[in-house]
Amino acid sequence: MSLLVTTTSIPSIQIIEPKVFGDNRGFFMESWNSNDFSQVASDITFVQDNHSRSKKGVVRGLHFQLPPHAQAKLVRCIYGRIFDVAVDIRKSSPTFGKWVGVELSAENKRQLWIPEGFAHGFVALSDFAEVFYKTNEYWHKECEGSIRWDDPTIAITWPLDETPCLSEKDNLAPYLQQATLFE
Repeated sequence: MSLLVTTTSIPSIQIIEPKVFGDNRGFFMESWNSNDFSQVASDITFVQDNHSRSKKGVVRGLHFQLPPHAQAKLVRCIYGRIFDVAVDIRKSSPTFGKWVGVELSAENKRQLWIPEGFAHGFVALSDFAEVFYKTNEYWHKECEGSIRWDDPTIAITWPLDETPCLSEKDNLAPYLQQATLFE
């Protein structure tokens, strides 16, 4: 197996660290391998790759897609550093409303596995950060949802030194109690 998997305080959210082979030329790693990944989540077929670039202090999220087009994500930072967050939005879950935050960077090469039923967001910690993630479902506008990044009932401890830069959509996102969520 060419990756190390660490379970977080929410067991479905997992940190994945690939084996990195480095020498004086640079490094090589498998960022995704179907055989290895089947030990994290079986029967996953990724259908879309997304890539974003954000300047320092940009917060994106918390975003999700509802059934019938719920989305799981495998997230990594390929340039710079981010603080990546997943929030359990499954009302029937014992960890409903709880969150996990992990620093992902080009240097540490960690990835975060976020299954369906979780909202996802991140803040760029470096001057610029590029985030690349795989999804198991295409984007469907009619199924998209969001929650305010600063919802006090979730109480995410964002590592921010300044007021974040938000999109209009994220600035207008509902609080957890008003959002349409997973049952």
